[in-house]
Amino acid sequence: MDYFIRPLTQEDEPFLWQMLYEAAHLVEEGNLTVQDAMNNPDLAKYVSNWGRKDDSGFVAILESSNQPVGAAWLRLLTGENKGYGYVDDRTPELAMSTTGYAYAILPQHRNKGIGTQLLTHLLASAKTSYPSISLSTRATNPAVGLYKCFGWEVVADSEIINRVGGISFKMKINF
Repeated sequence: MDYFIRPLTQEDEPFLWQMLYEAAHLVEEGNLTVQDAMNNPDLAKYVSNWGRKDDSGFVAILESSNQPVGAAWLRLLTGENKGYGYVDDRTPELAMSTTGYAYAILPQHRNKGIGTQLLTHLLASAKTSYPSISLSTRATNPAVGLYKCFGWEVVADSEIINRVGGISFKMKINF
């Protein structure tokens, strides 16, 4: 599959909502539309008004159709707006780690290395701006091994019961 990766822009916000829906596994909870993600304030904070000063990320685009197929993004969530993976006010969260994945790929394009490439781009870019990145992930997430390969470590005493009754924990990578 031929694709290219480019930085996210404000114009990509509609696609990020779709990726938020995919990454949050809302269909498993009986929520069948992207609007369900938009209506959930705990999830919406990861995308709403995309393009703020500290927002950054990348999108994978199919060359043949110019269709976006995946994204990985960072957002600095602080104060009253802390996210699931909050560790401190200087560490952005890798969005969509909150519910199982630290990135989102359309189902028909998964397991083709796109997520790894998105994370590679994101980490290289983030190293120039931040001392670290955090994420929150389900313990059953198959991507935990990938995160560890990239250098993330589990944050001590961060295990919680997540919104679907499973176990989640925070991970952090220091640059």
